[in-house]
Amino acid sequence: MLEWLYANFSSVAAVLLFALIVLLIIIKTVRDRKNGRSGCGCGCDNCPMSGNCNKK
Repeated sequence: MLEWLYANFSSVAAVLLFALIVLLIIIKTVRDRKNGRSGCGCGCDNCPMSGNCNKK
């Protein structure tokens, strides 16, 4: 098992790094939704869809 890990260390490290980045993005998105921030990043003042998103 250790031989396989040593032989494929760069691939395993790349997959773990990618998974960590995806996990951090998901966590930030969930926190933003809970705090009432929209995903578009432009604010809701002049948005025609402001009544449909971020309903509380």
